[in-house]
Amino acid sequence: MTRAALPDFAGRRVLVVGDVMLDRYWFGDVERISPEAPVPVVLVRRVEERPGGAANVARNIDALGGEATLLSVIGDDEAGRALERVLAEGRVRASLHRDPDLSTTVKLRVIGHQQQLLRVDFERAPGHEVLAAKLDEYERLVDEADAIVLSDYGKGGLAHVTRMIELARAHAKPVLVDPKGSDYARYRGATVLTPNRGEFREVAGRWSDEADLARRAQKLRGDLALEALIVTRSEDGMSLFTPAGSRHEATRAREVYDVSGAGDTVIATLSLMVAAGADLPAAMRVANHAAGIVVAKLGTAVVHRGELLESLAANP
Repeated sequence: MTRAALPDFAGRRVLVVGDVMLDRYWFGDVERISPEAPVPVVLVRRVEERPGGAANVARNIDALGGEATLLSVIGDDEAGRALERVLAEGRVRASLHRDPDLSTTVKLRVIGHQQQLLRVDFERAPGHEVLAAKLDEYERLVDEADAIVLSDYGKGGLAHVTRMIELARAHAKPVLVDPKGSDYARYRGATVLTPNRGEFREVAGRWSDEADLARRAQKLRGDLALEALIVTRSEDGMSLFTPAGSRHEATRAREVYDVSGAGDTVIATLSLMVAAGADLPAAMRVANHAAGIVVAKLGTAVVHRGELLESLAANP
């Protein structure tokens, strides 16, 4: 693969498992302050619904030309049906288990003059019975995939993540995990872990310089028996840590408009690169380009293969 080229992602299959949500956007104009409280009044002009969380990972894989299978849990409610509907507009193969006791997670963002004014979240943890059924299906699907993504948003959809990693490795499948929370022991044995800077700091503590960061990262990687750890560092780019050492990619973002969902794009791109046989330095380089593209878009968004090729050609 040349530095400006991409592998062919057609036929590369990625199984995505984790917490899904519906991202709702109310776009409008702000022309006055409310007489009831010192807050802006937004006159809503347009409403959009987009897949979020693990569903956004799957949507990014689809946009890049890969084949995504999504396995998750939703509520038996209006938001769950809306999420199924927006996913059906793409080519994602979705298996969404319904839990009547679960409210599908919704993130409602109110946008005025292209700026986010408010976010309202609706969520409830899923029941164990549905999660157990999802684990059974996971066992059947894992052998079909070229790579596995476990997207943890801390909503309860990955209660069996340790077992899922074990099953993936037993089938000799690379498994990439986007982690959440402070208990990283449950991700032990994953191929790649991709915490962002804040998530890594929560687990490994603050570092004083690059050497200290590398020491902390390598210790965590070793303690968890990971093949690699990739820390996404916002304006500072991305850093890869493997037994062979470390590698850094400077940020490719020319304009940062919205970072929501950027981690989904990163792990989607990484998983396709790994599924296509690329090594991790090459996978991180391409994922870094994808991140630079998606943060210039408003809200949870996707990167298309053509955009990625243009970025790679312009900045090899």
